[in-house]
Amino acid sequence: MPRSRQRRAPLTHPEAADIELLDVLHALSDPSRMTIVRILRAEPERACGTFPVDVAASTLSHHFKVLREAGLIHQREEANRRLTALRADELQVRFPGLLDAILAAAEPTEPAES
Repeated sequence: MPRSRQRRAPLTHPEAADIELLDVLHALSDPSRMTIVRILRAEPERACGTFPVDVAASTLSHHFKVLREAGLIHQREEANRRLTALRADELQVRFPGLLDAILAAAEPTEPAES
């Protein structure tokens, strides 16, 4: 008996006007999710399995779900891949300067010289 191919649930994304500040801040409170956002800030779109985060696939899927539901990322299906992009322009309109400020504040700093 051939194995049936299970379809993924459709992806849902909040409208830009429905993005909540506390959801964005919560989503950005995790180091793995911050890594994902930093990478997407530099690249327009990336396949989900190509992010350099050291977590199980199920945990990575959870991180993408948190970022997507908070309105930080947009994901789309292409063949057997899921591509992810940062919703930077929409976030800039909704919360001007917020993403840049958070990313700048979270940058690792060099220790001060003695």
